[in-house]
Amino acid sequence: MEMLLDSMTADKVQGYMPSECALARLADFFDALSDVTRLKIVSALSVSKMCVSDLSALTGLNQTTTSHQLRTLKTARIVESKRQGKVMFYSIAEDKIPYIMDVAVGAVFKPEL
Repeated sequence: MEMLLDSMTADKVQGYMPSECALARLADFFDALSDVTRLKIVSALSVSKMCVSDLSALTGLNQTTTSHQLRTLKTARIVESKRQGKVMFYSIAEDKIPYIMDVAVGAVFKPEL
């Protein structure tokens, strides 16, 4: 198929495109964030690490739901956990995730002036 783009622009586009592996990881990342409940949890953990009971109380979710969603976020490598004594604390796994959340909110939510 003949392209309308000039070869320099086409090369630039191809150079910018992530690898297939990176695209698959991005799809998994955004899939994990495609749920309101998980977005609440990520937003809360962007401020502070927390145990399930505190996270559940602050988000208004029951502990079973919170635990289930945390497992999904851990699988996607968005959240990590660390045991301190008898309590498991959850935190954001990558320090760029709160920035990604801020940018995303700014892109979709424009408050009325």
